[in-house]
Amino acid sequence: MPDTAPTEAPTADLPPVEARRPAFPALDPRGSPSGGTPLDSLRDVPITITARLGHATLPIAAILRLGPGAVVELEEDISAPVELTVRGVPFATGEVIVIDDHFAIRIKNLLPPRTGKADV
Repeated sequence: MPDTAPTEAPTADLPPVEARRPAFPALDPRGSPSGGTPLDSLRDVPITITARLGHATLPIAAILRLGPGAVVELEEDISAPVELTVRGVPFATGEVIVIDDHFAIRIKNLLPPRTGKADV
């Protein structure tokens, strides 16, 4: 049972404050009552996928001269795969296609998942 006895917080020329530990209900280790997996509640959350077509490295002076009509040549070959990312983390590569006047990416390869807290 949580400690709910009031304690006084240290003061620095401030009036005393009554502080208590919060009382949380016990968690059910079996998961949700619907019997789903822990990810089921996240399945409808929208996440932005970014397609990275390529990159170019230019000096700042060249960037400052860019304007309407300027062309920036990318370093990638036209046949190079496009990288798909979520929150900056690559998860797949594919090729650019067109569907009804919209760009699309046909996934060709799923990348192995990265592990570690830095990826979250």
